[in-house]
Amino acid sequence: MQFDDQVRRYFGADNLAAVSPEAIDAGIERMRVDLGLSADPTRRFALWSLLYMLGSAPALDVVFEDAGERDAARNFMDLIDRQGATDEAG
Repeated sequence: MQFDDQVRRYFGADNLAAVSPEAIDAGIERMRVDLGLSADPTRRFALWSLLYMLGSAPALDVVFEDAGERDAARNFMDLIDRQGATDEAG
């Protein structure tokens, strides 16, 4: 799953900055539905990751039954949060 492909699929644009707040909300809702319906761990992780970056990710224990998947998600969260802290400091 490519990030750009997911942005196009759920938000109908190449650039999230160009998407209206209403369209962002609708895209997030579609992503959450797809996350709940998907049985593919890779797809679920990708959807959850994008939702996390958009500030709309469900809790880890709700999404990931497997401890290893929860650990991977926590590592992703740490990386994103560290990058955000670096961007704010820079």
